[in-house]
Amino acid sequence: MRIAFIGCGVMGEAMIKGILGRGLVKPEDIIANDIDPARLSAVSQGYGISASANGRQAMAGSEVVVLAIKPQNLREVMEDLKNPPKDQLFLSIVAGASIATIKEGLGHKPVVRAMPNTPAQIGEGITVWTASGEVAQSQREMARSILGALGREIYVGDEKYIDMATAVSGSGPGYIFLIIEALIDAAVGVGLPQQMAGELVVETVLGAARLAQATEKPPAELRDMVASPGGTTAAGLLQLEEGGLRELFARAVTAAYERAKTLGIK
Repeated sequence: MRIAFIGCGVMGEAMIKGILGRGLVKPEDIIANDIDPARLSAVSQGYGISASANGRQAMAGSEVVVLAIKPQNLREVMEDLKNPPKDQLFLSIVAGASIATIKEGLGHKPVVRAMPNTPAQIGEGITVWTASGEVAQSQREMARSILGALGREIYVGDEKYIDMATAVSGSGPGYIFLIIEALIDAAVGVGLPQQMAGELVVETVLGAARLAQATEKPPAELRDMVASPGGTTAAGLLQLEEGGLRELFARAVTAAYERAKTLGIK
């Protein structure tokens, strides 16, 4: 399988790293293109892949073309790549850009739309994806193998879930990093050394997530296992509830969702 990356920013590079790390293809099977020559050179040299400053040349002979560009550059890029070979699969991770937008802009029908997240950089991502009706079963399997190299993948039959997933799993790492940062600051505030606070917080977040994954118990039940009546956890949770934490998360996800719907070219 030969794969062309149109755009090799943070997520494009994460996909290249994951694909090569899992041994899905060899470096010589990947070619990248990017509008930033310095970025293109760094990624090409860092992973031993081919590079091209020309998008059409980059996608020539590739079975899969990954669109990993910013939404504001999509219209121009699609114009450059318009009317590609009919048997190529386009896999788009462009936030907010619908399958209809990609199909119309390219004059091309086999399109997969996906939303990975940044933990894909270490093979711990999760990707929600869907495909147009013209994507053949063999092409779906190629898409699944590429996205599976980044971590877990979930196929959905209805495209509406992609923007929703963008607001949760796509933006979610940002929310978690803010929580980690706030917990570290609070820990330092009560007297813990900075390095110790960082280690405690990161390992606590990892452990809690792994426990939730391993037990498959509802979060409320796991929370109650920690919070003894009248204890320290109960005191802390009371402050979070009174501070409107749930409402803040609801507002954050809703805002991200509404933004995702307006990013793409409709």
